[in-house]
Amino acid sequence: MPKPLSHIRVVELGTYITGPAAGMHLADLGAEVIKVERPGTGDPFRAFKGGLYSPHYQTYNRNKRSIALDTKDPEDLATFHALIATADVFIQNFRPGVAEKLGAGEEELRKHRPDLIYCAISGFGPSGPARDRPAYDTVAQAASGYLRLLTPPENPRVIGPAIADSVTGQYAAMACLAALMERTQTGEGRRIDISMLEAMCHFNLDSFTHYYSVGEVMGPLSRPVVSQSYTFECADGKWIAIHMSSPTKFWEGLLAATGQEQLNDDPRFNERLERIQHQDELIAIFTPVFREKSRDAWCDLLEEHEVPYSPAYDSDEALEDPQAQHLKIKVEAPSRELGTFTTVRPPYNFDGKPELDVTAPPVLDEHGDDIRAELARKKVG
Repeated sequence: MPKPLSHIRVVELGTYITGPAAGMHLADLGAEVIKVERPGTGDPFRAFKGGLYSPHYQTYNRNKRSIALDTKDPEDLATFHALIATADVFIQNFRPGVAEKLGAGEEELRKHRPDLIYCAISGFGPSGPARDRPAYDTVAQAASGYLRLLTPPENPRVIGPAIADSVTGQYAAMACLAALMERTQTGEGRRIDISMLEAMCHFNLDSFTHYYSVGEVMGPLSRPVVSQSYTFECADGKWIAIHMSSPTKFWEGLLAATGQEQLNDDPRFNERLERIQHQDELIAIFTPVFREKSRDAWCDLLEEHEVPYSPAYDSDEALEDPQAQHLKIKVEAPSRELGTFTTVRPPYNFDGKPELDVTAPPVLDEHGDDIRAELARKKVG
């Protein structure tokens, strides 16, 4: 597949998720992303479960090259600045003020590359009363009002993946792309500041719109009730999900598939707004019904009656689904650490072609010697 960013070099001084995720998205589009890491330990996510190649680290660091540099060492700092001179984009996700202490502040880096796209990712932004507060995924979810949309009403707890981290990385990559496009017209770089708080507030746009439009404070069940979304356990212990939205034909299809047509005569369920009001009662009726057949049997019936459904897969099943296999979502690459690195390809297709080529996340300083040699050749040239 063509790599739209093959002419772009990105230097990433990122740790954990937000910065590395931004770099990964640009790398997936073909950019050369050089990950700068601390000698000996590297990105802290490397050792999140012991060793220096944890699953957490693997997730956000494919398609990159690694060089180990201690920017507090004068020789390494000089190498870092020489690398910046060749870069189009720089990404860091430290608390405000930390990059400057590492010789990686915007003012310093512009001495080496004036038209650099400088992307600074933080928890709460570069200024303001919360500027210096430490921020991680749960903190950003909570501050943006998003966490309350996920917290189970019964036995409340934090659930789900690191949404704020990954979403912020996506927004940062999008901003970098916009700045790169602008630079082709102006010849000038940009500073991009993006905080996890701002990213998650934008991601949570729907709930703010409801509040400011109609005064509704949404909760974890607000959307599932309106969209008529359900998940049920089947006879084999596997789960299935249904999303009927508003068309009447989906409700009628569900009744036909489950043999529950008599519910259309029940005033609690014969109109959509009534079904929304009595959703708990509806779930109580369908729960034992779905336990009567296996998930595969229910999939066949729901498919036959054109009800929007999917098996509610675990991660060991989803990529083995025939449609996922047809789309070639799962890709593999050789890995020095794992033998074979397996991951999910980028979701876009250019001119009908998916991007199936991927390189495994680098081991620490895997490309250090090569990168130093390249810089030396440029200096001589």
